[in-house]
Amino acid sequence: MGSRQIEFVIAENPPKRLDKAVSRDVPEEATLSRTRLARLIEAGSVQIDGVVVQDAKARVAEGAQVSITVEEAEDSHIGPEDITLNVIFEDDDLIVINKPAGMVVHPAPGTPSGTLVNALLHHCGDKLSGVGGVKRPGIVHRIDKETSGLLVVAKSDVAHQGLAAQFEKHTVERYYRAICYGVPDANDPRLRGVKGTSFEPGNILKLTTQLARHKFDRQRQAVLFQGGRHAVTRARIVQPFGTPPVAALIECWLETGRTHQIRVHMTHAGHSLVGDPTYGGKRKLAAKSLTPAAIAAVQGFPRQALHAAVLGFVHPVSGAALRFEAPLPDDMAGLIDALSQPVEK
Repeated sequence: MGSRQIEFVIAENPPKRLDKAVSRDVPEEATLSRTRLARLIEAGSVQIDGVVVQDAKARVAEGAQVSITVEEAEDSHIGPEDITLNVIFEDDDLIVINKPAGMVVHPAPGTPSGTLVNALLHHCGDKLSGVGGVKRPGIVHRIDKETSGLLVVAKSDVAHQGLAAQFEKHTVERYYRAICYGVPDANDPRLRGVKGTSFEPGNILKLTTQLARHKFDRQRQAVLFQGGRHAVTRARIVQPFGTPPVAALIECWLETGRTHQIRVHMTHAGHSLVGDPTYGGKRKLAAKSLTPAAIAAVQGFPRQALHAAVLGFVHPVSGAALRFEAPLPDDMAGLIDALSQPVEK
């Protein structure tokens, strides 16, 4: 396997630590993230004035000559697969995909192939510069297998680090569309009595809890109020369905991004998502509120009715503000059409 040599000089007023100084002054075209640089220092791949330095905390002086040996990125152990992708945006640093329902993001023991990563390895080919020293797409966030919608993936180490930082700071704009049972309205006294729920101006439901893996069912998440990880979801009604209303199209947005967050939060509020097999997405609907066709459509909906509709972030390399929207997939659009049909009196 080949290697490349990166050489530069430490500029004036360097940070006290070697890793921070090298990270500040390394040429941008080297596309090396802080994490990757730290690993290279630890591996003995960084020389200061001709001497290998492996202590990330070492002092470095202005004018010091830095030489970094970078092994070319290894091929991923995951195999590329020719799977059609709906690419919304792509450049040298990242790619935005509209993921279909049914596709797993990353290979796992139960799904070793047919995933988004397999598809991206084929689609990107040699355009992947490497993430963490491996030619692979950088997954910075995921959406569930049966959730459709927008996902951004890094193609370079620098983009991966920049995107991950934005997700960590919760500055990424993420809006979801979902169809839930009932109508999460501020006028519902039952909802106001549910712990962790509150309402903000504009009839916006706010759910604030802790989330952790369920004690007995490892495939589920559970709402807690001590321990676990902080989670905040907001939701507003877009369109109620039925007379009287028995379901609603809602828009949800995340302050945090936890596993199954919207699904488990809406279930906690008593408004589980239609079709959700894990959190109770099968309910009896009043026959007088909806048409028989609408009730059949709800009962037969094969997945959680959840779609990642909007994704906005700052491009980690160019600094441009990017915002993407993906229309509802056909199955959710069809369900909404069925639910919108008036009941004959």
